[in-house]
Amino acid sequence: MDVYNAVMSRRAVRGFTDRGVEREVLERVLSAAAWAPSGSNIQPWHVYVLTGPPLAELKKRAGKRVAAGDPWDEREYEMYPSELKSPYQERRFAFGQQRYGALGISRDDWEARQRTAAANWDCFGAPAALFCYIDRDMGSAQWVDIGMYLQTVMLLLRDEGLHSCPQMSWSVYRKTVAEILSPPKELMLFCGMSIGYEDLTVGYVRTGRASLDETVAFVER
Repeated sequence: MDVYNAVMSRRAVRGFTDRGVEREVLERVLSAAAWAPSGSNIQPWHVYVLTGPPLAELKKRAGKRVAAGDPWDEREYEMYPSELKSPYQERRFAFGQQRYGALGISRDDWEARQRTAAANWDCFGAPAALFCYIDRDMGSAQWVDIGMYLQTVMLLLRDEGLHSCPQMSWSVYRKTVAEILSPPKELMLFCGMSIGYEDLTVGYVRTGRASLDETVAFVER
């Protein structure tokens, strides 16, 4: 798969088959992703990969919290600004309409929306998951490095015929993740990522993108 096809076919898949992902494939992807750029080559990512019984146990514990209506863990970072201005707010609203509209869920059906969101903590059925941590001492530039690393991982997964779904949603169940992984206290969970083979029976709507002239300015003179 060439780079353009990998970029254009990458999307957040929210339905996976139970077909396993071989460890050697994951090792190949993550070994290559280590070449992602980072400022002064400090490589600030700390990654844990879960499969098999450990992932099943995490899903079980998270599922119990969902079923019990357990309060979310306090966020250690803000996912969005409290006042999301235009055009970002409109784009976020459009995503919600497309996402839940494709599932036939109305805006005011809060119970159905909650059930749909709960699939996050089952990794949408994926047989493999990645959890990416960053040192608490790092600054905003290193968070950018993390993003470039994760994008590299996702594109390499496409070359292997795999799909993924990056999930900041795991940050609100970070304590449950820590029960399984026992990360050092100086590390903060940024996100999880579900990895596997797409379940083609699960419907979806591909979300759009802003036009080039909305986000790019060519300065030629």
